[in-house]
Amino acid sequence: MTAPTELRVSKDRKLLTVTFPGHQAMELPAEMLRVLSPSAEVQGHSPEQRVTVPGKRNVAIRKIDPVGNYAVRITFDDFHDTGIFTWDYLHTLGHEKDERWQGYLSELQEKGLGRDH
Repeated sequence: MTAPTELRVSKDRKLLTVTFPGHQAMELPAEMLRVLSPSAEVQGHSPEQRVTVPGKRNVAIRKIDPVGNYAVRITFDDFHDTGIFTWDYLHTLGHEKDERWQGYLSELQEKGLGRDH
């Protein structure tokens, strides 16, 4: 996947807009990026170790730093900053946004967790 032509954080820091060449802009909420972070802290080292992260409804993006020519590191206002979001992963999140979000909401419900706590 080639690098996006645009990465834009909204004024309220709650939305990242990603545009890849030849694709429509994709809007990725900060909350979704945080709870689906590709970090080992969230994903674990195997599917069984993956963590469902609750209480991030109001999380915002503090900053975005480039990582080589293939990714960005997103720092959130809860100080989580270990996720490296590759262009492929951002592209996948954009195209599978609804399914991945519904999966997250289902996990919260199954585990008795919420988006606010």
